[in-house]
Amino acid sequence: MPPVRPTRRSLMAGGLAAAAAVSLPAPAYASASGPVRLRLAGPTGPFAVGAVELHLVDRSRTDPWSGRPRELMATVVYPAVDVRDRPRLPWLPPGAERALKARYGGALDGYAMPLTHGADGAPVRPGRYPVLLYSPGAASDRTFNTLVVEELVSWGYAVVTVDHPYDSGEVEFPDGRVVLSVGEDSEEEVVAAVAVRAADLRFVLDHLTGPAWGGAPGPGRRRRPRGLRGALDPTRVGAFGHSRGGAAAAALMDLDDRVRAGADLDGTVFGPVVGRGLDRPFLLMDTAEHDGLAKDPHWPEFWRNLRGWRRCLRLADAGHLSFSDIVALAPQLPPGLPLQVGTVPADRAVAAVRAVVRAFFDLQLRGRPDTGLLLRGASARHPEIGYVAG
Repeated sequence: MPPVRPTRRSLMAGGLAAAAAVSLPAPAYASASGPVRLRLAGPTGPFAVGAVELHLVDRSRTDPWSGRPRELMATVVYPAVDVRDRPRLPWLPPGAERALKARYGGALDGYAMPLTHGADGAPVRPGRYPVLLYSPGAASDRTFNTLVVEELVSWGYAVVTVDHPYDSGEVEFPDGRVVLSVGEDSEEEVVAAVAVRAADLRFVLDHLTGPAWGGAPGPGRRRRPRGLRGALDPTRVGAFGHSRGGAAAAALMDLDDRVRAGADLDGTVFGPVVGRGLDRPFLLMDTAEHDGLAKDPHWPEFWRNLRGWRRCLRLADAGHLSFSDIVALAPQLPPGLPLQVGTVPADRAVAAVRAVVRAFFDLQLRGRPDTGLLLRGASARHPEIGYVAG
């Protein structure tokens, strides 16, 4: 779980039938009988979810923190078949989970992090799926938006979540190494970190759609699911992220015309894209506290320079982490943890964010109209989503 105070710096760092409210687990409290397993609601779409982890090394770039070739972890989450009897990937692998608990000084020691609904290495469901790249917030991990990612996959997207070592919270590699976030002290350092993220995402996209994919094994030397590369449609690519990950999505679009649409969930935008803008569709979402077009240091200029379809929406009564899995995990944890989830009910927040992200990419990558008026902030099913500008 990312930093817990809603500061300006944390913001800077940082069809529609499926949109019915999800049922989230009731609060659970740790006991002497053993750790309490936190849970995440399953996706609502018709397709099962498969997942495979990738350990990638970009030997063309030097990691600015380690001085070695840039090394990444990613997960491809995809529509699957025959998921029975397959293990589900954990929300965090063991070493990363221990590191997260250490960051919270024992407050989470009575809890086990959730399992995802991604069946490890399940066969790919035949089809050709739009590809979405996801980047997490600063000091967050690639699994921290599992609720949205799995929802998209269950409705026919392939989503690639990417960790950015030394910027993401705790990144565990197959050999057991865990790399922690180092943080930044200045906006200049944040701008540089966002540029690294954009290059990471571009490298992952190159790997998934180019000849480098091949049949190379992933972590543990297991072969990747047969047919996965052919299921990824390189002509329909989008990118989205939470907090700093939203900035990375915008920066990637500035670098790579293959990315046709992007979304930023409550994150300040950094770097050259602020002044250059974009000529392709881009969605901004914020909270009343952030009020990006009025208070954010960079949103107003970025907004003026957006030349394609654009929209700014707001999640009512939300906090910065209401766009992530933290909003669903917070009610299962002891009262009093200062998590930035606002007062919006967790199930309403999850359903609304899932629905907006899906409606946006359905419109931009699949040409499906926004019949529920969600992208106009006029959805009767999701009154938590309000229109700010467009």
